[in-house]
Formats: sequence, C-alpha cells, structure tokens
Amino acid sequence: MATASVAFKSREDHRKQMELEEARKAGLAPAEVDEDGKEINPHIPQYMSSAPWYLNAERPSLKHQRKWKSDPNYTKSWYDRGAKIFHADKYRKGACENCGAMTHNAKTCMERPRKKGAKWTSMHIAPDEKIETFELDYDGKRDRWNGYDAATYARVIERYEARDEARKKYLKEQQLKKLEEKNSKNNEEGEISDEDDDEDALRVDEAKVDESKQMDFAKVEKRVRTTGGGSTGTVRNLRIREDTAKYLLNLDVNSSYYDPKTRSMREDPLPDADPNEKFYEGDNQYRISGQALEFKQLNIHAWEAFEKGQDIHMQAAPSQAELLFKNYQVIKEKLKSKTKDTIMEKYGNAASEEELPRELLLGQSERHVEYDRAGRLIKGMESSLPKSKYEEDVYINNHTTVWGSWWKDHQWGYKCCKQTIRNSYCTGAAGIEAAEAATDLMKTNIERKAASEDMPAPTEEKRLASWGTEVPADLDLDQKLLADALKKEDERRKEEKDERKRKYNVKWDDEVTAEEMEAYRMKKVHFDDPMKDFLH
Repeated sequence: MATASVAFKSREDHRKQMELEEARKAGLAPAEVDEDGKEINPHIPQYMSSAPWYLNAERPSLKHQRKWKSDPNYTKSWYDRGAKIFHADKYRKGACENCGAMTHNAKTCMERPRKKGAKWTSMHIAPDEKIETFELDYDGKRDRWNGYDAATYARVIERYEARDEARKKYLKEQQLKKLEEKNSKNNEEGEISDEDDDEDALRVDEAKVDESKQMDFAKVEKRVRTTGGGSTGTVRNLRIREDTAKYLLNLDVNSSYYDPKTRSMREDPLPDADPNEKFYEGDNQYRISGQALEFKQLNIHAWEAFEKGQDIHMQAAPSQAELLFKNYQVIKEKLKSKTKDTIMEKYGNAASEEELPRELLLGQSERHVEYDRAGRLIKGMESSLPKSKYEEDVYINNHTTVWGSWWKDHQWGYKCCKQTIRNSYCTGAAGIEAAEAATDLMKTNIERKAASEDMPAPTEEKRLASWGTEVPADLDLDQKLLADALKKEDERRKEEKDERKRKYNVKWDDEVTAEEMEAYRMKKVHFDDPMKDFLH
C-alpha cells in the first residue's frame, strides 16, 4: 500500500489496514488510486510504495519511484533534413561564391563547381540551409536509431496495400465472370452435374485464399526447450568448442573494434600476420569478395532505378530486380561495343593497322612555340597546367616561394629565405647570410666552451683576509696588538667552556680590528687539519 505519511495507528486500525491489503491482493477489494487516478498494484512491497518523510506526500502515490528530475537542456529532437530557411533572389555579401548560400563558404560547398559562380552571375542562388545544434543525453548519443523517420516506410506499406487491393479486385472479377458463364451454360444446357459444381466452388475458394496464408503452409516450426514450457522458433547453429572467437584473436586494446550488439568485427584483427595462415580477415573481406560484390551492385542498380521512377524493389521482388539488372548489363555491353566500333570506324584502330608515320609519333601540331638556349619561352604559349578549386601559388609577406618549398631538420619552410616560421616576413638573401653567420658564431662559441672545459685554468692560492676578503699587499699587523688579541681569544674560549666564569654584566663591542680577526683565524680549529688534536 502506498501510504502518504506514517502516523500513529492503534492496534485495531492496524488490523483493519492489514485486512484491507489482503483483500486487495486477493482481488476482493478495489485497488488503491493515486493522485492521477491510476490504480496502484497491491503486490508492490511497502518499502517501495511508501514515500519518504521529507517529500510530505499527502496522498498515496508512486511518483517518488519515477524520474521526477529531468535536464531541460537535453532534447530528443533531430535535424530537419533538407530544410531551407530563406531563398534569396540575388547574391549577398559574405555568401558562398559558388552557389550563393549564406550558411557555408566556397570551400565547404557541396554543389557542383560552376563555371561562373553565383557571385559573378547572381543567378540560380541556392537557398540557405537550416543549421541546428542539439545537446543529447547519454542514451541519445548512443542510439543508433536516433533521427530515423518511420513515416518514410509508409510508401512501402501503401504500395503493398494497393497491390493487395488490386489482387482482391481481380479475383472478385474472375469469380463473377465464372458465375456469369455458369449461369449462361445453365440456361443453354439446362443442368450441370453436382461434381462440376463442387470443382468450381473449390477453384473459387482457392482464389479467395490470401497469399500470406499460402506462405504459412511452407513454414517449418521447431520446438525449442525453454524455462517457460517451450516455444516455437528457429534453432541456431552454435560454434564448436575448439573454435576461437573473433574478439580473442587479438587482445590489444587498440586493435579492431568488436561490436557486441551485432557481433561484427569489420577490420582485420591481425593485419601483420601471414595471409596464408589466417582463416579470418574481418567482416569487410566478405563484403568485397565473392557474390557479395555482385549483390551490392544489384542493390545499387535497384536504388538508382527506383529514384528514376521505375517500380522496382529489391526486397519485395528480388527476381524482377535481378532480371532488370541482367538486361541492363546486356544493354550496357551492347552500347559500349557500339561506341567502340563507332570510334574505330572514325579514327581507326592503331593496334591492328600498320605503324604510324613519324610525324604523328613525335606528336607534331600546328602550334608554334620558340625557346632560347636556356629553355626560356620566347614566342608562343606553353601548355597550361590544370588547377584545382583551392588557391595555388599564393605568396604572402613578400615571399617569392610558397610554404613547404624548403625542408631542413624535419621542418618545412620557405626556399627564398630559408625560414621555418609560417607567418614570417621574407628577408631574402640577407636573411640567409645572417642566419648562416649566426650559426657559425654559435658553432664557434660551442667549440670554444668545449675547449675551455677540457683544459681547466690554473687556480692561484689566495690568502684570505682576516674578515673574509682578499688580503691586500700592504696589510701590516701590529705584533703587540696581535699578542693581546690572542690572549683575549684564549680567555673567551675558557669562558665558553666553563659557564661559571661568565660575568653578569657583559659589555659587547661590535668593532673588530684586523689583529682580533687574525687572532680568531689563528685559534680557529680546522677540521681538515690532521694535527688539530695537538693544538691545545
């Protein structure tokens, strides 16, 4: 029972509630109704039907079990295929130079390249496409049927229904025709035997039988053992135990992708293995070999014929489609041979005739072109090279060559200035000389540094001053002051060793003389001195 809120109930109320639930489960009492007027299944457990206390549900409901939070950003809609939003009459600035649509440019135009684009002719302007963006949820991104329009299959259903109606109408006409003939014969002869009547009735009944029912006569059903007591269906052939599954042939994560839903692996799982030892080369191998290729061509021919207006369908009438495809191939071969014969009659067959004259072999023509000794063009016109729809020979930033005309140290660059930066300004020969000079200078500095590291400079032994700097040459110490400083240093060291001799009132002097510093340095213990233990 979907209780709204748990309140205190007496023992009698609780007993009545349990009896009501048992009656609802047995079907003796009507089921409980929620807020929307829907019946609540009495067999739902209480821990599922009872709403949490924080929802403050006043009436019994199962809304807390449903998804009541939904992200408004996600959508289930799909692109409006082929929709147009605006059809202009003349060319607009910023539109595609080829077709005149505003939603793309000339490089991404899917229309056939025109001899003169819409920018210059301002004719036959293509309409603007409808551009949409959707934010799909987790399931929407992985739904392989997302965007499928089931209404497109209505044409197939309508065609089959029309065929069935025509068949029924024809059978009814034939039946009426036979009855009319029978009545006319009765009037002429007078009587007809009962056996003939039975045969005519049997033939009429056979004509009334639908084709779908006749197909059921040839249906073979097999009993499959299931947990539910058995059902009819087809039996699948399981693979043998020794056979290796296709997804176990290569356990590399980056190998061929295996789709578990369709059980297909299109690419070859072992592309580097010996082809003579492989027994499986991917599902794509079956599609491009054997009769699969012929079947693919047959399907393509059926699609193209249907688009051109012929009533042909590969799945509905495969025999008709195959016969039309064979006739198409015969007509195509005849047309091809006829075209070949026409060309041979007009220009002749060079393979069967005698050798061509020397003038034709050299490819002479009436066009006159003159060159100088260096190979430069003097007079005439050279044969033009075919160009693509993309920009060619575009020189930017004063460059005389295109990007990618020079290669060095795994980097592309410009041949005119030998620079490897795409948007750099061309410096010409001066830039090349400066770059070479900088390279030579860097090599010289590297060699000089390597030579200096190989031969270290001799180190001079310097006598440090008493207060940490270099000792000047003219430093003169007073021997009497130095002796007094040595005595003071000994007294200071004794005070450090014995704390009892330290006085309370200590006068501190920040000024340090050269003699005092020299006394400190002479009395200092050098830990790397092997005779330091014998100094004191």
